[in-house]
Amino acid sequence: MKIVFLTTDDPLYLPKFFTRVLQVTAQETAAVYVVPPLYKQQTPAQAAWRYYRTFGLGAMIGLSRRVARAKLRQDSIRAVCRNHQVPCALVADVNAPGFLEQLREAGADLVVSVCCPQVFKRPLLELPAGGVLNIHGARLPHYRGVLPSFWMLANNETEAGVSIYFVNEKIDAGELCGQRIFPISPDEPLDGFLHRSKAIAADLLLEVLEKIRNGTVRRQPLNLAEGSYYSWPDAAAVRRFQETGRRLW
Repeated sequence: MKIVFLTTDDPLYLPKFFTRVLQVTAQETAAVYVVPPLYKQQTPAQAAWRYYRTFGLGAMIGLSRRVARAKLRQDSIRAVCRNHQVPCALVADVNAPGFLEQLREAGADLVVSVCCPQVFKRPLLELPAGGVLNIHGARLPHYRGVLPSFWMLANNETEAGVSIYFVNEKIDAGELCGQRIFPISPDEPLDGFLHRSKAIAADLLLEVLEKIRNGTVRRQPLNLAEGSYYSWPDAAAVRRFQETGRRLW
């Protein structure tokens, strides 16, 4: 089975995720493709401005410092791939015909999306024989959409989840094939929660991949009518997050 990963340029949480996953899957990973961490044709300046308007100057400074320290340590997905001798390349648009041709040439049997912020169109979804998997940091069909970890803490949930599913053309929809539920610590900041969630997601993905290899994976359609959907947080959501005693870092 040849696996292709589609992910985003994140030096804070994803290098550890890929370190865990590639320890097991490096030999069957054809490539890891990294896209910019931007939504809906944003520029980097627009993304920074949205983060500042939502979370404030202190959070913006804190995030910038953490990213700078990670880069000084040379924490990156590319470095992890290099350590495991896995090809890694940047791609601007995962739906572009030229990129789809690269996937065909690579002989991709399965595509795995890890925090990839782009919406997958039908030609991409139909390209790999084994389908396209996505990892979502919530208990689907609940907390579909953007920043589920933030919203779970803002809503003072006591349990969280990680879900893996076969993707269709809708957002966070398709057929569930793996899910793990775990408790939320009452004093855990968002940063620590994200690190823990990504570690759980890595182990769950390895379990799902093994089931795909041996033909025992089970697929269950997600009932979106039973779930919930969240967009980018507004000021009221940030206040609620803070009123629960939560911190970003």
